Amino acid sequence: MLFNSYSFLFVFLPIAFFGFFFIARVSQKLAALWLGLASLLFYSWWDWHFTSILLLSILVNYSFGMHLRKQGPNSKPLLALAVTLNLLTLGYFKYVNFFVHSFAFVTGMQFAWQNIALPIGISFYTFTQIAFLVDTARGKAEEAYFPHYLLFVTYFPHLIAGPILHHAEMMPQFARKDTYTLRAESISTGITIFSFGLFKKVMLADSISRYADYAFSQTNASQLNFLTAWVGALAYAMQIYFDFSGYTDMAIGISRMFNINLPANFDSPYKSKSIVEFWRRWHMTLSRFLRDYLYVPLGGNRKGQMSRYTNLIITMALGGLWHGAGWTFLVWGLLHGCYLMINHAAQYLKISFNHFISWALTFFAVLIAWVFFRAADMHTALHILRTMFGMQGIVLPNAIGAHLHTHLDRLASLGVRFADISLGEHATLPEALRWIIGLMAIALFLPNLHEVMEKCWRANLLWAIPTLSALLVSLYYMTRISQFLYFQF
Repeated sequence: MLFNSYSFLFVFLPIAFFGFFFIARVSQKLAALWLGLASLLFYSWWDWHFTSILLLSILVNYSFGMHLRKQGPNSKPLLALAVTLNLLTLGYFKYVNFFVHSFAFVTGMQFAWQNIALPIGISFYTFTQIAFLVDTARGKAEEAYFPHYLLFVTYFPHLIAGPILHHAEMMPQFARKDTYTLRAESISTGITIFSFGLFKKVMLADSISRYADYAFSQTNASQLNFLTAWVGALAYAMQIYFDFSGYTDMAIGISRMFNINLPANFDSPYKSKSIVEFWRRWHMTLSRFLRDYLYVPLGGNRKGQMSRYTNLIITMALGGLWHGAGWTFLVWGLLHGCYLMINHAAQYLKISFNHFISWALTFFAVLIAWVFFRAADMHTALHILRTMFGMQGIVLPNAIGAHLHTHLDRLASLGVRFADISLGEHATLPEALRWIIGLMAIALFLPNLHEVMEKCWRANLLWAIPTLSALLVSLYYMTRISQFLYFQF
C-alpha cells in the first residue's frame, strides 16, 4: 500500500486514525496495540508472506532485549549473538543473490539458482532493532511492554522507507497521555505537511522521473549524447531528492495527525557547501545511525587522522551496501567515503574555497556519485559518465549551432557537433531543462518546510489555501501510482 494511493488515503488511513482515537477513550494500551496491528496490516498489503519474517524478527529481538536488560554489564556475548543473527538474516535476504551471481561471473560457473525475494523494508526494521539492542545492552533503553515495542518497529509511516527511528524518540511518546487525545492542531499541521509531501512526490518527483528513466535505461544509455547524459543525471538528482523527502514529509505529516513526532530527515541538502555538510542534511537519520553504531564503534577519529579516514571509508562502503546488494552501490558508498576523507583532509590542512566554488564542487561530487546509485550496472554507469565528460564526443542542439555560425569550424575541430536532440518519444529537451532549472531553484532557494512550519504555521486561510491546493492538485494528477524510490532498499 502506498501513501500516494486512493486505497491508503480514503480507506486505510481513516480507519486506522479513527479506530486509534476511539479505542484510546477506553484504553491507551489497546490503542497502541490497535495501531501496531494496523501497521502489520499495512505491511501485509504488499505480500503477506513477508509478514511472518517481520513478526519473527520482532519477537526474537524483543526477547533478546529483555535478556540484555536483565544481564546488564555482562551482556556483551548475548549482544554479539543478537546483532549477528540480525545481520545474518539481512545478509541472507539481501546479499546472497549478489554473492552467488558475482561468484558465477568471476568463475564462469553456472548455477541453477532461484533468486531469494527481498522482504520490503527489511533494511529499515533491522537497523532500527539493532540500535535498540545495542542501547539496551548499554543501559540506555528499557521497554517491558510488548505492544509499545511492536508499534515502535512496525509503525506504518516509517516502516517501509524510514526515517530510521531511535527508541529514545519514540517510546516516551507512546507512553504519554496526550498522544492518545484527539487534537485539532495536530491534525491540521499533519495534513499540511502531508499535502506538501504528496505534492513533492506526485507533481515534482514523478514529473521529472521520465527524463531520468530514459537516460538510465540500459537500452537508451548507449544512444546518449553529452547533453542528454547531463540532463539524465540532473533529473535523477532532482527525482530522488523530491521523491524521498516527499515520502518523509508524508510520514511526518501522518504521524503528526496521531500526535507522534518523527525526526526530520532532510534539511535542504543541495545547499551544502561540503560533503560533511551534505551528510548532515541528507537522510539525517541514516547518517546518525552510521555515525553512532558504526563509525564511532570502529574508533571514529580517536586514533588520529589515518584512523579517521579508514573508518570513514569502511562506514560509507557499508552504508552503500545497506542501500543495495550491487557493485554500483558499493562504488557509491566508497565515493562518498573518499569525498569525506578529502573534505576532512582539507579542513585539517585549512584549505578552503569561496562559497560558490564550495557549493559547486559539492554538488558535482554528489551528482557523479548519483550516477552509480541509479545505474543498473557498472557498465551503464561508466558509459554515462564517459558521455558526460565528453569522451563520446560533444553534441549540442541545432538551435545553438544556428547562433554560432561564425565559430562552427573551430568547434568542429574540438569535436563539437550539432544535431536534433531527443529524450524519447514523449519528452523534449527544452521541457526537461525547464523542469530541471525549476526544481533546482526550489531545492536551492526555498526554505526547509519543517523550519517554516515551526516558525510560521498558523491555523488560518494563509496556510489553508496552499495546503488544500497542493492536496487537490496532487489527488487529481495521481492517476499513475508509482512506488517510492527508497522502497527498493
